[in-house]
Amino acid sequence: MTPTAATPDSADSADSASAGPRWGLTFPLDGIPLADQRRLVEALPDLGFTDLWSMETAGADAFTPLALASVWAPQLNLGTAIVPVHTRGPALLAMQAAALAEAAPGRFSLGLGASSPVIVQDWNAVPFEQPFQRSRDMVRFLKSALAGEKVDTEYETFAVRRFRLERVPAQTPPVLLAALRPGMLRLAAQEADGTILNWLSAEDVTTAVREFDAAGGTGKTVAARIFTCPTTDADHARALGRRLIAGYLTVPAYAAFHRWLGREDQLKPMWDAWAAGDRKGAAASVPDEVVDALIVHGAPGQVREQIRRYAENGVTVPVPAILPTPEMLDPDASARDRRQAVAAAVLAVSPG
Repeated sequence: MTPTAATPDSADSADSASAGPRWGLTFPLDGIPLADQRRLVEALPDLGFTDLWSMETAGADAFTPLALASVWAPQLNLGTAIVPVHTRGPALLAMQAAALAEAAPGRFSLGLGASSPVIVQDWNAVPFEQPFQRSRDMVRFLKSALAGEKVDTEYETFAVRRFRLERVPAQTPPVLLAALRPGMLRLAAQEADGTILNWLSAEDVTTAVREFDAAGGTGKTVAARIFTCPTTDADHARALGRRLIAGYLTVPAYAAFHRWLGREDQLKPMWDAWAAGDRKGAAASVPDEVVDALIVHGAPGQVREQIRRYAENGVTVPVPAILPTPEMLDPDASARDRRQAVAAAVLAVSPG
């Protein structure tokens, strides 16, 4: 089954996108060429989705898919989650954000984050230095630049001389900052328009939001990427989840995050195996209860209920990220079958 919907004939979208509870989807979807995702994106508003949020690792960049979506489904809110603060110069980042804000007036949020040494340094040949300070400085610069101000400032981590946007968006986009632990959560609360959470359980949300609200974040946007494998094959979901958890939560920032959340004892065997070079052993050591907490999986009704728990605990924009189901990975499946499997997964993670 492929969900379809008529293409809207107007971009009278901000009101429809913001009415009622928000529910996002990570975009673009894996398994389908980007150019072939138009019909699916057009169908999302009728399925109850209000938002599309991109990511930027080693696939698509964060902006191009959202530029397409701004035309394909002008009812949807759009956001980046996240753009690394090191991998673009300040002016270029301001220009890209301004262009998308102009294409989707009132519907675009710029999500920034420190990212990781692998993405910043190993893949983009930029020193991964002072991530907290760079994040703070980039938020400050962008808030000024996107408002149309002339920026001639020496920040702690970079200097900008006599820059002013030539195309200032009519509606200044919110700037959100990804955060894990208290320091960055406080920074997001005090200087950004919201925060973006990642790699945490629904129960963990209360810990992060409590810190965020205490620093002044009450009432601001809290988006969360939620890794979701909509399948009743628990063995498949857990095997996939273990590999992802071993790959991500061994990154120092994420390891520190989960120590803060209280998972030291549960994850120490994984960290020890990873440090010893035993990648398979690290993944195998992740307990089922950790996988089940961090990876949403099950039948569609179970998946929706688990995603709603994130919202109940303080997330204002839950953003499922679909992980491949067995049908999506079937080597004998035709391209049509894979597209249908992706569409079925999208339907399973929709609000219902």
